[in-house]
Amino acid sequence: MNVVEDLGAKVSYLALAVGTRVYDVDSAPVGVVEHVVADERQDIFHGVIVAPPGPDQSHRFAHREQIADLYERGVVLSVPGAEMHEPGDDPPVGVVENADHNPVQADLRRAWQRLSRPR
Repeated sequence: MNVVEDLGAKVSYLALAVGTRVYDVDSAPVGVVEHVVADERQDIFHGVIVAPPGPDQSHRFAHREQIADLYERGVVLSVPGAEMHEPGDDPPVGVVENADHNPVQADLRRAWQRLSRPR
């Protein structure tokens, strides 16, 4: 089944809504968008924080390089869901120290900071 046919028109990250379904490269549902990580002033899209489908699973971060397309009613990844980044209780080793040298690490740090904030 090709889920892309049911997802509507392509959209910008600016129009991506919280709660939008996220599908992996094989069209399997992996969760919903909880937060779009971006610097709107500089118009830089970093990725999305994905809320898991089940209560026993943790949030994931899909970096922009792991996202194939953004649609009105869905995000399609270019990778299997298992390849999304999983922030832990602490940022991964080297993320904070080396973030300026690696854009993926910098974006993962931003996502981890977003997830670790008190609600």
